[in-house]
Amino acid sequence: MAPIRAVVFDLDGTLVRYAGVEFESSWGAIAVAAGVHERSDELLREYLPRRDAYPEWVRKDAELLAGVSVEAVASRIFPPPYAAGVREAVRRLRGRYLLGILSSGVDLVAERVREELGLDFAVANRLLIEDGRFTGESETRVDLWRKDEVLRELAEARGLSLSEVCYVGDHMNDVPAMRVAGLGIAFNPKDDELARIAHRVTRDFSEIPLLVERGRALP
Repeated sequence: MAPIRAVVFDLDGTLVRYAGVEFESSWGAIAVAAGVHERSDELLREYLPRRDAYPEWVRKDAELLAGVSVEAVASRIFPPPYAAGVREAVRRLRGRYLLGILSSGVDLVAERVREELGLDFAVANRLLIEDGRFTGESETRVDLWRKDEVLRELAEARGLSLSEVCYVGDHMNDVPAMRVAGLGIAFNPKDDELARIAHRVTRDFSEIPLLVERGRALP
């Protein structure tokens, strides 16, 4: 296999783990912090089975936040609840690989994590902000079910082949990206198919640098 040159992480449930919300997600954590979690949960139950309707779900969930103070939400969701071993693993990878986030979560959290961990890039869905408040508008940059398409775009933009990319994820929506990556690592997988198709599976994030270094040749 080609040597790995980039490691791309899922965000929700992988780098960060928000307790008590579906997918351990930034969307869920923001909804709880904004006091709209009941309606947000209803929307999730309605739209999750409809794989063609993810942008519509993003739009409707973002509308729930219209007028809510960003500072008030940030005070409840930060510092990010990193999975055990994340900081150590990223420190060992940094400088050796291009590192980034590919998430169907929220850019507010993804950018905070990128900055704190010293990653090279973060791509996530946008919640628009004006005068310190959420406008209720959004931009779908990463469809929940189409991470493979965005991963291809990220690799091409950086002069990489997909065989040179390691993807790390935890849930069913990470399956498409893991299928096309040169090395797929399932961290604490919550989906049987993801665990089955991953080249490596671990429940210890601190193992990831060694798995990346050894790649698919690891016995």
